[in-house]
Amino acid sequence: MSEPARKGPATPGLAGETVSPAAIEGFKGTPEEIERRWLAEVYAGRGDSQKQLTLRAVLMGGLLGMLMSLSNLYTMLKLGGMFGVAITACVLSFVIWNGLRALSGGRFSQMSILENNCMQSTASAAGYSTGGTVTTALGALLLVQGVHQSWQVVALFVFFTAALGVFLAVPLKRQMINVEQLKFPSGIAAAMTLQSLYSKGAEALQKAYALLLALAAGGLAAWLRTSSALVDAFRKSGHPQVWLEKVQGVFSLPEALNFPRWLNPIGRGHMAGLSFEPGVLLVGAGMLAGTRVSLSMFAGSVLLYYVVAPQLLAMDLAHAGTAGYLPSFALRDNGDFNPIRWALWGGTSLMLFASLMQVALQWRTLARAFGTFKRARAGQTDPLAAIEVPLAWLVVGLAPITIGTVAVQYIAFHISIPLGLLSVAFSFLVSLVCCRATGETDNTPIGAMGKLTQLLFAVIPGATGIATSNLMAAGTTAAAGTAAADLLTDLKSGYLLGANPRKQFLAQFIGVFFGTVAVVPAWFALVPNKQALEAFNPPATNMWKAVADLLTQGIQMLPPTARWAIVIGAIVGVTLPVAEKLFPKAKPYLPSAIGLGLSWVMVFQNTLSIAIGGLIVAVWPRLNKKSFDLYSIPIASGFVAGESLIAALIAIACAAVGLLATH
Repeated sequence: MSEPARKGPATPGLAGETVSPAAIEGFKGTPEEIERRWLAEVYAGRGDSQKQLTLRAVLMGGLLGMLMSLSNLYTMLKLGGMFGVAITACVLSFVIWNGLRALSGGRFSQMSILENNCMQSTASAAGYSTGGTVTTALGALLLVQGVHQSWQVVALFVFFTAALGVFLAVPLKRQMINVEQLKFPSGIAAAMTLQSLYSKGAEALQKAYALLLALAAGGLAAWLRTSSALVDAFRKSGHPQVWLEKVQGVFSLPEALNFPRWLNPIGRGHMAGLSFEPGVLLVGAGMLAGTRVSLSMFAGSVLLYYVVAPQLLAMDLAHAGTAGYLPSFALRDNGDFNPIRWALWGGTSLMLFASLMQVALQWRTLARAFGTFKRARAGQTDPLAAIEVPLAWLVVGLAPITIGTVAVQYIAFHISIPLGLLSVAFSFLVSLVCCRATGETDNTPIGAMGKLTQLLFAVIPGATGIATSNLMAAGTTAAAGTAAADLLTDLKSGYLLGANPRKQFLAQFIGVFFGTVAVVPAWFALVPNKQALEAFNPPATNMWKAVADLLTQGIQMLPPTARWAIVIGAIVGVTLPVAEKLFPKAKPYLPSAIGLGLSWVMVFQNTLSIAIGGLIVAVWPRLNKKSFDLYSIPIASGFVAGESLIAALIAIACAAVGLLATH
């Protein structure tokens, strides 16, 4: 299909090397008008004017992703969370490749910005989409069964579930990125980081300097908060670095600062996460997400920590010792507890039903994503048919991936074929929620969505009471949701830079192979047996096992208040999107459904930092709109990029020290 004539980039500069402000803010008009405007003003891949999916980009991305997959594997075991890969990969690739060019005397040509964009898609899939599976579902299964699955089973399960998410993201891309133009803050940050590396022109250089200063601030914050992890890694390795301990001892900040007692609503004891986080990454994410979403998250968190949790705690204390009473919270001896372990059921329900209702209300535009191939066959015009991933690829890819996923579940984990197919189908719903939450807030609720699958498989006939089915079905959906959200974040970067989404999709799919090759042997090296895993005391793994232990005894083991939270969350999740549809003028004043739901699966300190970012972008343009328009996106992107980059590098160093100590 021929493409319409291109008008040129929205701002001066080389195509693809200047991020369009209009693309960040969001084009206006019907879905067709929005897509045609992007194609005319932003798309930079016409006629292969710039290299994109090249062998050197894929190899560089694959190797960097393999390195960072080891980092995220170690970080998941120690901290229960992973760091984003795309921004780190962009910077490292640029530095490494230009270093190789200098050593070669200039015989290598510079990697184009769109090549670097494809490179970060490969690296992101390799480094982020594969490691979480082994440390959650497979790790919890190791604790339950006491022995490892074979490396063949682990490799196939990791690959198929990650690939499933990559393909499930295809029909969501046009709706969430092209039409709704969700923010995906880390995607914006990656695009802005790349632009700063390739900057040309006075205004672009001003933005680049602003980003670099913010990046330095973010990097400093990361070092002050996380360098203690590197000190601990050296101590445990038996080779302490005295100079590092001295530096870290003088220049350091705690991970979080607890609130004073007068701000503690429960008196004795402490609620996990009721603190202030002295970092800037989430502040930057809040600036990019916007005021409405940021303040919705904060309001939901205040409701949980200062209203709901204290009331439920008082109820628990009043019924202490009552036969048959299931408390909402598991109190420690000192009175500490984590309200998120109760609240995640309601928050997850809210996000799920809100996402489903938003799809139902916008079914026409979502159906367009599935109609591209049909329209092309019928001879109808679709301006993006030549560059979007066609429906045929989705069908051809999902068929063998589904068969492979179900076969591994059936042969290795004794999950029946109908239940295996159900887990694949439910993966689409989980991917839908994860992608929307990531698009609006830059936070992917993988843990919460995995627990929702565990709850589903606790009540389905044939799966109740079976820990293996409970864990591995949840592992399937969580891995797919992670990969889908990661791909859309990368595609957002490409959307802003004018990249070819079909080529980015291929780069992401290739990255899954690299990640699997790196993560599987590293998993067996770091965790040779159950005792080694227990020595890590992995928080995410322990949580998955605890939920499986609870739910395999039946849903009646879930506190009644949690069951009511699920029902109330579903009602709120349906009501808010309907209200937005019926009263569009009131939408800016209504809370974000996804923001509210996510606030109940995140600790208070995170929503507070995000809210600070939302307040900054609310106040700044009132004080000086010109500086806001020029610097707000670069500064927010620098905060996200700087802190995540340094934190990831520290995690890589910790992983290297840990691996050397293991051997």
